[in-house]
Amino acid sequence: MPLMEAGRGLRVKFDRDGLVPVVVQDHLTGDVRMFAHATLEAVRATLDSGRATFWSRSRNELWEKGLTSGNSLDVKRVLVDCDDDCLIYLAEPRGATCHTGAPSCFFQTMDPGGALHQQVAAPQTVLARLESQIEARKSATADKSYTKALLDGGSAVIGMKLREEADELARAVASESEERVANEAADVIYHLLVALRARDVSLREVLVVLEARSGVSGHEEKQMRLAKGISERTGRGTIP
Repeated sequence: MPLMEAGRGLRVKFDRDGLVPVVVQDHLTGDVRMFAHATLEAVRATLDSGRATFWSRSRNELWEKGLTSGNSLDVKRVLVDCDDDCLIYLAEPRGATCHTGAPSCFFQTMDPGGALHQQVAAPQTVLARLESQIEARKSATADKSYTKALLDGGSAVIGMKLREEADELARAVASESEERVANEAADVIYHLLVALRARDVSLREVLVVLEARSGVSGHEEKQMRLAKGISERTGRGTIP
């Protein structure tokens, strides 16, 4: 289904070669997946098909990402910057985006001296880094790692800590400072990520659920779950 009706005129400024730079970003996690250029025809093709389409400067031709590799990018929204001369494709990645096989083309970091260091699965966001660190702690020694001790304790220990931290956050929200609220919320998020890792549930899977609930009232969402035979104790949060 097309993202929108692609009108005959697009409010985008193309350069002297008829190109506009495009950044592709994971619409759920915020990870930057790739950078490319697009022509007017490529932008219109993206809007019409919902599949990321660019202009190959090396081959001098239009190309749809994943048409041959299968690693496509389903574009959910197209953002335009304030000068109308740069685009962001917010997309759902289908497989690895980089031609090297890496999830993202941006897996090199530059140190203060200018040297590059490669980390194929380099997390780009704070939550992704924390999730990666928690995963790494699985192989740590419990007496040196609080995270490892929690994971070794299993669901009973992790559940107890989650309830404890959630209660502390609730008390902070009720009567404590904004700084305390932020700190207690950080504790809840950390323990939540530990719980997810313990069950091998990724943060992205949670974001998929939140995205599906977006725009659905809490009452409607609850009724849909009940209709599917899901217990109402499986969670009630939604975006009103």
